[in-house]
Amino acid sequence: MSEDPPPPPPVDVRAWLWLLGASALLMAGYFTLPLEWLGERRPLLSWLVFAGALVGLTWLLVAKIVGVMRGTAKRPVVWLAFLIFLALTIFAGTYYVLGAHKAEFAGLETRLDALYFTVVTMATVGYGDITPAGQTARLVVVLQIGYNFVFLAAAAGTASRAIRGNVERRIRGQG
Repeated sequence: MSEDPPPPPPVDVRAWLWLLGASALLMAGYFTLPLEWLGERRPLLSWLVFAGALVGLTWLLVAKIVGVMRGTAKRPVVWLAFLIFLALTIFAGTYYVLGAHKAEFAGLETRLDALYFTVVTMATVGYGDITPAGQTARLVVVLQIGYNFVFLAAAAGTASRAIRGNVERRIRGQG
C-alpha cells in the first residue's frame, strides 16, 4: 500500500498582495519624488544614482536567480516580478530626468510618457512616437535594451522555470 503524496502548497495570497502593494508604492514614489532635482544641474549625482540603482538591482536579480537554481529561493516568482517592475521604474525615472532636457527626447514630456516609453522599449514594440534624440538618451536606451536581454530575460526565464516546477508538483500531487 502506498502513501498519498503530500498536498500541493496553497497559493501564497499574502506574497501576491505584497507584490501588489510594493508595486503600488514604487509607482507612488515614481510619480511623486522630486526627480527634477537630478538632471542637467547635477549630472555626476544623476549618473551615480542611476549606476547605483542598476548595480543594486543587478545584484538582487542575480542573487534571486541563483537562489532559484539552487532551490533555496522563497517566493521566486513574486520577487522576480517585483525586480522586473523595479527595473521598469528605474529606467522610467531616468528617462523622465533626461526628458527635462528637450534635446534628449522627442515626444517625452511627462512622467507617464517616460513610463510608457520604458514599457514600449522593454516590450521591444517601438512605436516611434517617442524617440531618443540626444546621445545621452540613446546611451541609456542601449543600456536598457542590453539589460533587458541579459538580466530581465534571465529573470523571466527563471520565473517561468519556477512556475513550471510548481505546476508539475501540483499535477503529481493530484495524480
